[in-house]
Amino acid sequence: MSKSFQRTREDFICENCGHRVEGSGYTNHCPACLWSKHVDINPGDREELCGGMMEPVRVEGHSGEFRLVHRCVECGIEKRNKTAENDDFEIVLRIAADQGREV
Repeated sequence: MSKSFQRTREDFICENCGHRVEGSGYTNHCPACLWSKHVDINPGDREELCGGMMEPVRVEGHSGEFRLVHRCVECGIEKRNKTAENDDFEIVLRIAADQGREV
């Protein structure tokens, strides 16, 4: 049974690039490198035991409504997450270009 979103406001240091991230309760990836961590089964619950790093592998959507697709380097699961205002958009563009897509 799917649980509803649980807002969890947490600051963290990105395990990929070392950037200090101030969480808003909706933050699920580092705005500097766009990597995430596999910690949720349902958004915000922090119940996933995998704990693997989640690499941003694709960009979906269209101008103003982009989603990052992260793939866990440990278990391979993919999850989609909205981009945030403070994300490094140059990296979003680079990921899109790597997949042969224009943004």
